[in-house]
Amino acid sequence: MNRFLSPALLLIGVMLLVPGCVTRKAFDQLETRYDALTQERDALQTQVEKLQIERDSFEDLYVEAQESYEDERVARTSLATDLTQLEQEATQLDRDLDAERLARLEAAQALAAREAEIAAMQSTYDELVADLESEVSAGQIEIERLREGLRLNVSDDVLFASGSAELDQVGRDVLVKVARQLKELTDRIEVRGHTDDRAIRGALAKQFPTNWELAAARAGRVVRLLEEQGVSGRRMQVVSVGPNEPVAPNDSPENRARNRRIEIRLQPAKGAAKGGG
Repeated sequence: MNRFLSPALLLIGVMLLVPGCVTRKAFDQLETRYDALTQERDALQTQVEKLQIERDSFEDLYVEAQESYEDERVARTSLATDLTQLEQEATQLDRDLDAERLARLEAAQALAAREAEIAAMQSTYDELVADLESEVSAGQIEIERLREGLRLNVSDDVLFASGSAELDQVGRDVLVKVARQLKELTDRIEVRGHTDDRAIRGALAKQFPTNWELAAARAGRVVRLLEEQGVSGRRMQVVSVGPNEPVAPNDSPENRARNRRIEIRLQPAKGAAKGGG
């Protein structure tokens, strides 16, 4: 503000130092001018102070606005992160629900398939028992339900002559009845040959050196007849067990006769049901 007052003060000072040069009127004008400049200075000073206060206030508001903006930015970032996490969790939940629904559907389908297998196997069991009633009653055939399928045990004495792997007529008739039921199924069929523990001797040993060969030959002959009667060969396999799975101790002729047998196992294939084989 001094730059506004210095010329006036200088002029007044000069006029006071030079007597007679300044009239009263001029002095009054200068004094009035001085007062006006003083008031202007004070007004400007007040305005400057006010502007400084406003500036400081605006600076405070700016700082607060910056802080508020930063807080909001952090909050928005956090909210976006939370939203992304929620979306990921929702996506994972949808996947889990889809997986659970699929698992339940598969379990229901598996249960339905299992129930169908059980029903089909029960039907097969009932039909076999009815068709082979006389043989079952005579103890020549045993039909047993297993956890997975059925098992038929047919005495070798019904099927084969002693020491032979050729079916006799009675054996053929029995197997024809069995084939009539098996060809209507899609079950896998395993034909297992069993013998007693007596070693093969004499001329027979040239054809069947051990019980393994005899059991395999007899099981193979049964499979051939079943195939001739319409049972699909793709569903069947031959297993020679020899003397290794006896159902009774080999300590009597009766027990050895029980151990000499053909075992036919039925195991459900996937989607097994009655139908052409």
